[in-house]
Amino acid sequence: MSSPSTYASVALDQMPRLLSLEDRNPYSRTYGSFKRTYWLDKTVAFPDGLPQYGVLSLALAYAHAMPGNIYADQPKILEWILAGMRYWTEIQHKDGSFDEFYINERGWTGPTGFLLYAMLRSYLLLKDRGEFPAEFEDQFLSSCRKAADYICKYDEHGVLANHHAIAVLPVAYAQHVFNDPVLDEGYEAKLADFLSYHHPNEGWSLEYDGADIGYLSGTVSFLGKAYKLNGDERLKKVMQESLSFLSYFVYPNGFYAGSMGSRQTLHFYSHGVELLAKESQLARNVADAMLDALGEGKIVRPGIQADRYFLYRIPEHLESYLDAYDRDQGLEVSDQYSDIEEEKLPYERKYFRKYLNEARCVVEKKDRIYLVSNLHKGGVVKVFDTEEKKLLLNDCGLIGRTTSGTVLTSQWVDDDYSVDVTDDGFTVSGHLHPLPFNKVFTPFKHILFTLFMLCTGWHARLSYQIKGMIRKMLMFTNKDAPVEFVRVLQKDGDLITLTDTVKITSSGVRFDSLQIGDEFFVRYVPQSLYFQSQELDCRGWTLSKDQIDRLNQEREITLQRTLNCATGEVSELEHAVT
Repeated sequence: MSSPSTYASVALDQMPRLLSLEDRNPYSRTYGSFKRTYWLDKTVAFPDGLPQYGVLSLALAYAHAMPGNIYADQPKILEWILAGMRYWTEIQHKDGSFDEFYINERGWTGPTGFLLYAMLRSYLLLKDRGEFPAEFEDQFLSSCRKAADYICKYDEHGVLANHHAIAVLPVAYAQHVFNDPVLDEGYEAKLADFLSYHHPNEGWSLEYDGADIGYLSGTVSFLGKAYKLNGDERLKKVMQESLSFLSYFVYPNGFYAGSMGSRQTLHFYSHGVELLAKESQLARNVADAMLDALGEGKIVRPGIQADRYFLYRIPEHLESYLDAYDRDQGLEVSDQYSDIEEEKLPYERKYFRKYLNEARCVVEKKDRIYLVSNLHKGGVVKVFDTEEKKLLLNDCGLIGRTTSGTVLTSQWVDDDYSVDVTDDGFTVSGHLHPLPFNKVFTPFKHILFTLFMLCTGWHARLSYQIKGMIRKMLMFTNKDAPVEFVRVLQKDGDLITLTDTVKITSSGVRFDSLQIGDEFFVRYVPQSLYFQSQELDCRGWTLSKDQIDRLNQEREITLQRTLNCATGEVSELEHAVT
């Protein structure tokens, strides 16, 4: 079993990279900026606020002794923390917001809320040590209050429950610092907003149009940080419910989440689970499994993430280390789970079969086989051997390209999919969806977009509407392609058979290529698409020219393959007679 010191070592390993991003020259106009591409490379034209999240990593490392931590109590680190805070106040919009992806974005909790939490958490760390400069306090707190008011006033397009959880977190910190009844009201409003997107019966929270397991761990972490501060039992209840759901997607081979989720994220936020582990054996088991996975490089590490996002991971790991449950001690209080089976990781339990109706997910453990599937995404399925801790089958559905260049897939979250779940399998059917990806800027389009934002983005409400349009364009499609699919999974003893039927319903559609299976991601999500070694164990089947010709001529084809769970072998893709 890995030690909690793994959290610290993984995080501290990235500190030189983090400090290299910060302008550490006190005579520079951009002193304290963590946006290296702005102040040094000159490849971007504005300093977005999100890189200033690096302040929290420095503050945590400065204020706490940890194994291998050379940054604790270093005077220069304190100087660079304060420089980062000052620069943060300088790039804030007058309405309290900050930009992230583009100029005048005026982002909600993604940049503004997360930054406010980082700044207030860092402020309290320094204040408790008597090291926050009095001459800077009024300016700093004024910026914090404006950011808190902005979060309370606004919302965002598209339901991202983790962003609503982030909103709860900084407003809770602002409550604590400012002790203002107005912020009490803001906290209650933000919590009510979040709870409206949470499914307590199954334990997941809405991410656009379904459950996303990677971001669900983030939600647990964000609420956990607020719970640690204010002790609000409503937050703890959501954390416990969410833990139960996300535990189904801790896989026997050590990986987590991925294509099962609505946003296909792979990351695991550990801090909230470590907080729960003081009282819950299930949380301990999840925390231990994911800590081992982190040590083995199976969890997305900050080292492979872009500068924009590795900033999140460092403090997450540091706080996980600081609040890790004592692996040598028993539970502090009686665990709420009375059934011992419910304390185990789902893949370690005896036989069970569960259909999560609201999430439309199937989870089953039988003998040595563990199966998970998301029917809401067209029947994405994973099958594991729990004794060998091996991925036997990974199938993300259908993806193909028509002769007109349109890419179509069954791996799309769609409420209109028809679903039928039986004791020995499931059927899911619907239409393929055209993908909205591969939209990229040309130099001319980028100039036009920048000019447009400079002219219109000064208005917060208008900027809010523009961001909603951008999200819709990059991430969503409401169109049904004139191609139907039916996926059937059938279990018979040691055999699991997947049968896929594709039917073209328009004479104007012809396929150029079509693939079944493998691991692939189709939705634009910046915090996804990270490589994992398990991808090397995933197999897909590309239809042969004869099979494509048959589909285009007969307008329908049915193909199947069979997994022998006893041997782990999967048959070749075969044409099935219907």
